[in-house]
Amino acid sequence: MKSQNLILILIGIVCIGILPKAQAVSPVPDGGYAGGNTAEGQNALLSLTSGTYNTAVGFESLEINTNGQFNTAIGAGTLVANTASQNTATGAGALLSNTSGFDNTATGAFTLFTNTTGADNTASGAFALFQMSMDPTTMPSALTRSART
Repeated sequence: MKSQNLILILIGIVCIGILPKAQAVSPVPDGGYAGGNTAEGQNALLSLTSGTYNTAVGFESLEINTNGQFNTAIGAGTLVANTASQNTATGAGALLSNTSGFDNTATGAFTLFTNTTGADNTASGAFALFQMSMDPTTMPSALTRSART
């Protein structure tokens, strides 16, 4: 009986010793979410409900997006107001005002900054197409600008 008690005590000690190793990682790893979404940064993908395959890295990136799909936002304030799909924004404030415009690519700080509904646009370089107009008679002939507007 004494040997059985000793064995049970030893098993209990071993289990308690192993228990901390069996617990979840602390702190919990962040970034990967359901639906193939990835978010890193304060308020990144904050409002997401049903959107899939979005990547948001940076402060408030894709913050308003609820059901948009296949968006990539890298940099603080990228695609903040976006609710559309298939947009790519790289650089602080890129496509910041975009709401329903789709298939846009903005590379550089504050590119396509005021675009809200325009689709199929490509802008490269800091402040490129910063104040884009949807009026075809006033559209710039070049999609790349390196100077501020």
